Amino acid sequence: MTTSPIPVTLLTGFLGAGKTTLLNHILRANHGFQIAVIENEFGPVNIDSQLLIQEASEVVEMTNGCLCCTIRGDLAHHLRSLHERRLAGELKFDRVVIETTGLADPSPIAQTFFAAQELAAAYVLDAVITVVDSLHGPKQLDEHAVVRKQVGFADRLLLSKTDLVNAEAVDELCERLARMNLNAPQYRLDHGAVALDMLFNVRGFHLDEDLLDKPVPIPSRLYTPGQANKQAAFQPITKSFNDDIIALHLSHDGPVDMQRISAFMTALMETHGDDLLRHKGVIAIAGEPRRLVFQGVHQIAGFDYGREWGEQIPRTDIILIGRALPVTGLQNGFAACIALA
Repeated sequence: MTTSPIPVTLLTGFLGAGKTTLLNHILRANHGFQIAVIENEFGPVNIDSQLLIQEASEVVEMTNGCLCCTIRGDLAHHLRSLHERRLAGELKFDRVVIETTGLADPSPIAQTFFAAQELAAAYVLDAVITVVDSLHGPKQLDEHAVVRKQVGFADRLLLSKTDLVNAEAVDELCERLARMNLNAPQYRLDHGAVALDMLFNVRGFHLDEDLLDKPVPIPSRLYTPGQANKQAAFQPITKSFNDDIIALHLSHDGPVDMQRISAFMTALMETHGDDLLRHKGVIAIAGEPRRLVFQGVHQIAGFDYGREWGEQIPRTDIILIGRALPVTGLQNGFAACIALA
């Protein structure tokens, strides 16, 4: 059996957004994966009963070879147990999907995969997928901080119930989401369905050199299933929003000073780590031919050197997504890191 880390997809979204409908679509699809589904401990398991065949301990087997597990304790302990049983040949699965309760903040769940060395070796967090209710989403964003966190933490945003609102309202919601998370592509769910290649192998937490090659513009792109490369022609919406979660893009066409950018990133995580949901970037270091790539969640971050710039002009791009970030102060702090010619 392979010892490669098992990819994990974290499926989140507020109450009634359509997470379970999407999950049932995933489990019914012809994707060839054996998926272990971890359900949160709050409320019943809502997976379609036609997919379930028998229950053994905390693991429910499904007709398509997948598994469903209900958490009745610590997530880390549960993940270790599943992995041990997989290694022992008791269970067979090659992917994990975690469906959270609608009231869950995804941050501590994501941190689980970075906090313990044995979990980091056994699993790799592939993506955080957030389902947003197009009908009730605007009000939920206004009233519930956890909804804004779910949006800010996402690698993919899936809009449900777009058929229940007019096109202008969808456009306005898309722009609002993009201002909160400018690096998460947005996709339109069709009765809970979406092309599965939008959900799997996202590599949202990998230290890839092309980490920020395809940022999402404002107004955002909204895709329909099977049309991943078709950009909708939205007109800019002028309405302003007072969301506390914002996405800040720091960029410079050229290198930055290693010591200064290191001090800047250290201060960023120490001072604003609790409010910093996601941070990622590709940094051009003065005198260094390779890209410096980083990914972070709150105070946890990983850095590594990628491929050389070669003929490409070195450029620094950093994306910060967080709550009530001091935009001007961060912009000034980053500007002070620019390497002098």
